Amino acid sequence: MAKSEYIHKSHNVSVLIYHFVCPAKYRRVVFDEAVDEALKEVCLEIEKRYDIRFLEIGTDKDHVHFLIQSVPKISATQIVRIVKSLTAKEIFVRCPQVKKKLWGGEFWSDGYFVATVGRHGNEEAISRYVKNQGKEAEYKRVLVQQLSLFD
Repeated sequence: MAKSEYIHKSHNVSVLIYHFVCPAKYRRVVFDEAVDEALKEVCLEIEKRYDIRFLEIGTDKDHVHFLIQSVPKISATQIVRIVKSLTAKEIFVRCPQVKKKLWGGEFWSDGYFVATVGRHGNEEAISRYVKNQGKEAEYKRVLVQQLSLFD
């Protein structure tokens, strides 16, 4: 796996890492060596044009796992939109047999999974880190909430 890096911009430094899972349309088995290679090449081209860095790409016959690092100005939704649209167009061009498997339709299903990935630990580790930045007597929790699903 490639290692994430701190990205230095004019007014911020960030290390934002996302795990995306994108299924092929109809969960069809479309990933083989040719499609994997085309996907990799397109993703490397995306890196040259956008503030998106692919740390890892893994295929599993009917879906793909992407580990992507980006910057705060690009939302997770924008990242997945860029990746899915550009890879779909190019895979159809480079691997026309895939279009037949998908009945001439779309390459990706509409949905996807996304989760943030911590470089230095989980929520508990970050909470301890923040608490230990100052003197314990001065640190005061202002808000602590339980994670819940949106209503």
